Amino acid sequence: MEASAGLVAGSHNRNELVVIHGAHEEPKPIKDLTGHVCEICGDQIGLTVDGDLFVACYECGFPVCRPCYEYERREGTQLCPNCKTRYKRLKGSPRVAGDEDEEDVDDIEHEFKVDEEREDHQSKNTQLAEAMLHGKMSYGRGPEDGDHINAHCPPVVSGGRSRPVSGEFPLSTEQAQGEQAMPSSSLHKRVHPYPVSDSGSGRWEERKEWKLQEGNLGAEAAGSGVREVATVDGTRRQPMSRKIPMASSKINPYRMVIVTRLVVLCLFLRYRLLNPVHDAIGLWLISVTCEIWFAFSWILDQFPKWFPIDRETYLDRLSLRFEREGEPNKLAPVDVFVSTVDPLKEPPLVTGNTVLSILAMDYPVDKISCYISDDGASFITFEALSETAEFARKWVPFCKKFSVEPRAPEMYFSLKIDYLKDKVHPTFVKERRAMKREYEEFKVRINAMVAKATKVPPEGWIMQDGTPWPGNNTKDHPGMIQVFLGQNGGVDSEGNELPRLVYVSREKRPGFQHHKKAGAMNALVRVSGVLTNAPFMLNLDCDHYINNSKAGREAMCFLMDPKVGKKVCYVQFPQRFDGIDRHDRYANRNTVFFDINMKGLDGIQGPVYVGTGCVFRRQALYGYEPPKGPKRPKMVSCDCCPCFGRRKKQQQLPTYSIKRPVNEDSAASAPGADDEGEKQQLMGQMIDYEKRFGQSAIFVSSTLMVEGGVPPSSSPVALLKEAIHVISCGYEDKTEWGLELGWIYGSITEDILTGFKMHCRGWRSIYCMPSRAAFKGSAPINLSDRLNQVLRWALGSVEIFFSHHSPVWYGVKAGKLKWLERMAYINTTVYPFTSIPLLFYCILPAICLLTDKFIMPEISTFASLFFIGLFLSIFATGILELRWSGVNIEEWWRNEQFWVIGGVSAHLFAVVQGLLKILAGIDTNFTVTSKAADDEEFGELYTFKWTTLLIPPTTILIINLVGVAAGISNAINSGYQSWGPLFGKLFFSFWVIVHLYPFMKGLMGRQNRTPTIVVIWSVLLASIFSLLWVRIDPFVLKTKGPDAKQCGINC
Repeated sequence: MEASAGLVAGSHNRNELVVIHGAHEEPKPIKDLTGHVCEICGDQIGLTVDGDLFVACYECGFPVCRPCYEYERREGTQLCPNCKTRYKRLKGSPRVAGDEDEEDVDDIEHEFKVDEEREDHQSKNTQLAEAMLHGKMSYGRGPEDGDHINAHCPPVVSGGRSRPVSGEFPLSTEQAQGEQAMPSSSLHKRVHPYPVSDSGSGRWEERKEWKLQEGNLGAEAAGSGVREVATVDGTRRQPMSRKIPMASSKINPYRMVIVTRLVVLCLFLRYRLLNPVHDAIGLWLISVTCEIWFAFSWILDQFPKWFPIDRETYLDRLSLRFEREGEPNKLAPVDVFVSTVDPLKEPPLVTGNTVLSILAMDYPVDKISCYISDDGASFITFEALSETAEFARKWVPFCKKFSVEPRAPEMYFSLKIDYLKDKVHPTFVKERRAMKREYEEFKVRINAMVAKATKVPPEGWIMQDGTPWPGNNTKDHPGMIQVFLGQNGGVDSEGNELPRLVYVSREKRPGFQHHKKAGAMNALVRVSGVLTNAPFMLNLDCDHYINNSKAGREAMCFLMDPKVGKKVCYVQFPQRFDGIDRHDRYANRNTVFFDINMKGLDGIQGPVYVGTGCVFRRQALYGYEPPKGPKRPKMVSCDCCPCFGRRKKQQQLPTYSIKRPVNEDSAASAPGADDEGEKQQLMGQMIDYEKRFGQSAIFVSSTLMVEGGVPPSSSPVALLKEAIHVISCGYEDKTEWGLELGWIYGSITEDILTGFKMHCRGWRSIYCMPSRAAFKGSAPINLSDRLNQVLRWALGSVEIFFSHHSPVWYGVKAGKLKWLERMAYINTTVYPFTSIPLLFYCILPAICLLTDKFIMPEISTFASLFFIGLFLSIFATGILELRWSGVNIEEWWRNEQFWVIGGVSAHLFAVVQGLLKILAGIDTNFTVTSKAADDEEFGELYTFKWTTLLIPPTTILIINLVGVAAGISNAINSGYQSWGPLFGKLFFSFWVIVHLYPFMKGLMGRQNRTPTIVVIWSVLLASIFSLLWVRIDPFVLKTKGPDAKQCGINC
């Protein structure tokens, strides 16, 4: 099936498959390439005696002439310089050592069918087809033998009948270059044409390298080029990334202050426990309990930041290693996942900008496939994606021609910078204006669709060909797949190929559990495994566009590193945001977490997965364990002291574990074993795999391919049915999906749980912070929206804490999760519970002011040292933390303020809702955070939206204001001697008010629009409560004065 051929909708359970045809587009033939030279000596390759182009290696099709081929077999290593596969004996070639192991057949038509025989055994004599939606979604493979080669593939033979046979002397160079091309139809389908080389001398300098590596190039032939070749080879062998530890002048004082703070904290708590306040024992007990919990929470948060590191990538080394000139591009393919649900809360224009930035990223187009998950089956999203695909034909070549950044048009055209900087192309200004006009027209079309979506027709949406939209009922519809762009039908305005763009909407039926976003992501994993099966997957939210077009290459510097990449499960990028107010009132940037905590985790076992901006290794999501490296000698020690040595016996993780396949070849050749018992064992393993991955033979076979690649299938039609099958609503029944595979179910914050499972299997993750932010998104700047977002995160953490995946006990016996990493995961699940002691601690100052009591006894000079030391250590820790992280003081202070605001509101509600869900089974609905932007800049910041989350902090704020007024009034009435104890109480109360100041501004709205009556009534109410409190004093026990019962009221 070709791109733009139609929408495929169907249900596997109901045995339905419907193709809704749309507009077809004729594929543009690839440009003709003529002239083939040897990549070693630079001579013409020539023809065989049968008139076909001479091919030395049928594994990769690397162009080598017959003399170089014979020399390499006779005196060299007998290996192809490109793929390192041993050269087979061709027809007419003399036998050399090692040919005895090959079949004694002197016929080229039968000697090179090793791949076909292996694939025939693997598929049990079924017809093979390219595993692509339109028949050609294969990486690095040409057309099938039955395809029209002349229409889509350039001729691979240059020259006519007068062209000399390879191995003979040519008549003349001019005559050979002037002949017409003669196509050959007897070539193997794995042979690929290579571009024309102008002269052989330039290629010879590049080919010296592998000759020197193999030891076949003499010193005379090498000449003065040995030093240059050695330099290039040394550069290619260098690591593609580097770990940069923090400077000792920054990190050592930081660690010393942490230890000092821990000691002072222990002394402080000891003093508090040994010196109770007898006249306010209740207040003292509550305060000490809260302080002990705060100390425990600080330890969980602080010590995972003990080993912070930075990382540096080298993109030039990545290109030298995998993008060599004259060779096929060896960068690994990447499948990009974008998820969306509601087009009204997640505008299609925002999603379209994200898709356009993906299609225009700086990565080989045949290595990128973009999958859009529409979990709401919205017709508007489908139509908007169709418009986006059409606009991409103009936008992508513009971005690549002028190397613009960022490559999301909305953000690019709204940049307030000099867009002519570093631009030297004379047509740039003209083409930029034309492209901006095209984008504005594109926006108008998208906005018209959104406006039309507000009113759904009574009969439902109708497609352009008159067919009813299959997703009119969003809760009961078949699965849908549409390929908008691809190899056959996905070309831009200049005729160049575009990346694949696939629309996916999984099947929804009543009575089935669909698991929200986690279920949608798992459906994308299976669909991509059937269609493209890239070894790596990039996960993005619909509002997170690619800000750095080289982000994919940044991740590949880690994942494709031959030394450290094999054990890396994912590369996490920090989240950066647009559209946030300058002062970041509600800490939307979350810089402290992304620039401090995540750097600390990167020095242990890797950062946590935060839900977007993450490049995964597919095998890690499939539940495979990382490859085992060479064993180190174990230290001998007794089991009584776990601090030294290592225990001899280590219990295995009592969870899902699969033996990791060694490589793709072994996985493909294993079913072809001749031993009958081994066949039965393999069949048993296949049944076991189907129980875990689902009843799809094609998808199961794809999970065994470590390096990715498309598995063979019987036919494209069967492949389409398989793609619909793997997104059916009942496919995950009685499988390990969501339990041990893919995105893990059981929490609305599936990101933390998914990363935690990978780390428990022994994988490690990488934190990549390029100089230019890789991805940027939008964040809710409205107070109510921000609190609801934090509520969802905190509720997910509570759900994880009470589940069997709780990091407190899960995977402890296996020991594959480092203890500092486990401490960080425990902190991510218990931090909502801090809201309870925080709530009490914020109310205590007001109670102390109202009751004229205090939570501490009279402090002596020696005891005051504990308080001074504690406060100094807190300030020193923060200052040194900012010093090595680069975070400024304003961002740190905003984070502290919102920690209190969110703690007494969203976190508190999350704990209550989590307990209700665990104990009473009362579930809460997930609310999608709105990504729609206000027409006015920062208009949402000043919009007041009432929610119950505002009640607790508002109450705390009023109580503390009343307490301050009451305390000051009482001190005025009591005389000078009462001012001394009042300062300590006022300090704690002002601490609460200052932390809640951004919340108070959010309640008041824009300064120019603040109703004066609100301020007047606030001051009036505070004064009234203060006067009443001074007059009544209900919580203060009167110890002096006459007895009213004896003397009477007028005594």
